[in-house]
Amino acid sequence: MTAHIVPLPAAGDLERAAQRDAVEQLILVDEQDRPIGVAGKLEPHELGQLHRAFSILVFNTEGELLLQRRADSKYHFASRWSNTCCGHPRPGETTSMAAGRRLKEEFGIRVPLNEQAEFVYRAEDQASGLIEHEYLHVFYGVHTEAPRPDPTEIGAWRWMSVPAIKRALRRHPEWFTPWFKLLVERMLSD
Repeated sequence: MTAHIVPLPAAGDLERAAQRDAVEQLILVDEQDRPIGVAGKLEPHELGQLHRAFSILVFNTEGELLLQRRADSKYHFASRWSNTCCGHPRPGETTSMAAGRRLKEEFGIRVPLNEQAEFVYRAEDQASGLIEHEYLHVFYGVHTEAPRPDPTEIGAWRWMSVPAIKRALRRHPEWFTPWFKLLVERMLSD
């Protein structure tokens, strides 16, 4: 896979990102996405608690998907290829507002987003021991310009056709995040 490599972040940038993550709050939910509480960002991932999240799929006008390789410094599923952007709404923030905010924070772009689906999944990161258990809202958008990625979040990026993504997932599933495989199976079927 050819990709645009993002320059490594400065140490100060990594520290600011860690401080931001340390105060971030997630919305804990039940199986119907009803809020049942809040928790710090790390605790739900340590305990496997169900929490609200979103994933964004941004396409260009040729139908290629903007992929990111998660930064080496990410606390779980580091250095793996994934969909354009993922994140969590903050307490008091709508999921669609959070998706737009996070896309700007991670990739430096603003894109009109449309919610396409919702589903629950669970995945364990063997390397970190952390667990993703998310009520996931999936958004689509279209963008044609080069992004401006945050190096504390993204290590590399590229546009890739859906058939090429499916081939890469079959040949090298370990290169990708587990939720990306689910997104491709559920959202990008033939």
